[in-house]
Amino acid sequence: MLLAILLILFQTGTTDLQILLTTEFSERRQIFLWIAFFASFAVKVPMVPVHIWLPEAHVEAPTAGSVILAGILLKLGTYGFLRFSIPMFPEATLCFTPFIYTLSAIAIIYTSLTTLRQIDLKKIIAYSSVAHMNLVTIGMFSLNIQGIGGSILLMLSHGLVSSALFLCVGVLYDRHKTRLVRYYGGLVSAMPNFSTIFFFFTLANMSLPGTSSFIGEFLILVGAFQRNSLVATLAALGMILGAAYSLWLYNRVVSGNLKPDFLHKFSDLNGREVFIFIPFLVGVVWMGVYPKVFPDCMHTSVSNLVQHGKFH
Repeated sequence: MLLAILLILFQTGTTDLQILLTTEFSERRQIFLWIAFFASFAVKVPMVPVHIWLPEAHVEAPTAGSVILAGILLKLGTYGFLRFSIPMFPEATLCFTPFIYTLSAIAIIYTSLTTLRQIDLKKIIAYSSVAHMNLVTIGMFSLNIQGIGGSILLMLSHGLVSSALFLCVGVLYDRHKTRLVRYYGGLVSAMPNFSTIFFFFTLANMSLPGTSSFIGEFLILVGAFQRNSLVATLAALGMILGAAYSLWLYNRVVSGNLKPDFLHKFSDLNGREVFIFIPFLVGVVWMGVYPKVFPDCMHTSVSNLVQHGKFH
């Protein structure tokens, strides 16, 4: 991407984004620059096949690192598409949209199926993040108001839900020093408050109506169906698989019999931990129950983006 920026500077004499948005690059130059930017953003999203780093990074990172990575850093890739690739290179964007759709659809199905086979709590949530972020790219490259607006909403929601789920894993790891699913079970009897909060964020990860993820994923599907019904169908299938692995995870951790050997290690949430979860709970409920304020805030910007690229 740095080479692409230097090329832009050499050709235009500026890196001012407002000037570059009014600069018309040739289609051939757009394609080259788009690919250069894509190479960086795809790793950050991450997209298949450059997604392997994310689960490993989450496993090695402390809880705070996973929260920052899921809540902020992953969004830089999709923000890059939205802020640079789509408005600066509209012709190349239209040219590569089928390519993005293909990679994103493969990523959603592949990572959702992979999640069902994971035994590490962090890896399960990490692969879930890959699926959700590729759903964001499908909405973004629908290149219509519904798809782009939905992708922005899902980015915000994913930052809340995924971060909260990593905090839940951190709570368990602090008490038990393991993230392997097989060591857990029956927590509802030993940690009822934790089980309730974990259940709420599991439902949000499934995009249950009334939670923050629902409106974003709904708008993405609406936008994707307008552009490509097959890709939208595959995305919907990925959402069904998402519900499957989310419920499987919750059932394995919370239901069943509590392991007797570890009974003394399980204490419920303390006041400090409950206080940490409150902002996430408020954000998820607010976006789920009264989402109107968010589309209203970004409608003008999204409309201008669609009109600027002549995508409508």
